[in-house]
Amino acid sequence: MLRRDFLALGSAALAFGAARPASASVPAGFKVTYFDVRAADGKRVGSRDVTAAGDGTFWFCGQRNGTLGRIDPATGQVRVVALGQGSAPHGVIRGPDGAAWVTDGGQNAIARVDAKSHEVKLWKLPERFGYANLNTAVFDASGTLWFTGQAGIYGRFVPASEKMDVWEAPRGRGPYGITRTPQGGIWYVSLAGNHLAQIEDLATGRVRTLDPPTPNQGARRVWTDSAGRLWISEWNSGNVSMHDPRDGSWKAWRLPGERPRAYSVWVDPSDKVWLTDFASNSIVRFDPANEKFTAFPSDRFDANVRQMDGVDGEAWGGESGNDRLVRIQYGA
Repeated sequence: MLRRDFLALGSAALAFGAARPASASVPAGFKVTYFDVRAADGKRVGSRDVTAAGDGTFWFCGQRNGTLGRIDPATGQVRVVALGQGSAPHGVIRGPDGAAWVTDGGQNAIARVDAKSHEVKLWKLPERFGYANLNTAVFDASGTLWFTGQAGIYGRFVPASEKMDVWEAPRGRGPYGITRTPQGGIWYVSLAGNHLAQIEDLATGRVRTLDPPTPNQGARRVWTDSAGRLWISEWNSGNVSMHDPRDGSWKAWRLPGERPRAYSVWVDPSDKVWLTDFASNSIVRFDPANEKFTAFPSDRFDANVRQMDGVDGEAWGGESGNDRLVRIQYGA
């Protein structure tokens, strides 16, 4: 697979084998690498959500061709796992068992991909929920998987018993990003419903909702920091907002530019907040300590990075518009 590196050398950057928009530059102290993950047959992959596999490789969803990819960054080589007829994977996370767990909107199912054999196992949602438009998932401290569906549902799956429960969301359509705080809380956001929600009783699934200060903000993704504060990417407002459950407070910061569109959010181990802005075709890093943004424009237009994840020293995203993965190394 083709790999492209952009290494910041002072205020300049070197580009190898790529034509980039004139605005694309790499800030000093960072290195940006692109991994081409196009399918062997030339068809679109739609590289979407990405997560670390725990051994130096990374999983990524191929939403357009119904696959889960696994890339070795050292070589750029990709192993492709077909998830099934009609698959359209949205989110992927690494479970406590080391396997990849996928929210598959196309098959309306939760999928497990074994880390060693790559065997795929599916658990479909109850028929009465039809097309739930499954989005993202997270494991709680007991090993139960909680997930969202943008059609207006949230649910849980217990791998040990294979028991699944699905509920209608209290305010209808929109459940999207989901996260677990260090304190064990499970929270999700609703894009269409413009709110933050806590699954405050994990036994019954009872939910309480909270409204961010900005009306109609389009809360899309949510991620926790080490203190349990919740960072939210707001699609409609272009803000990144923060809610602290400890005192109930809210803060918000608008991303740079005229009309930002904040899609994804990931908080790294040093509590820096990474977002993507579709309007500027950029990944954006926000430092809460000095309230400053640092932008990393893609070297190609229409990158459309829909979710980020990573490990200490590396931020990763899937350029769904270009069938690539992007890695930003930091802290050097």
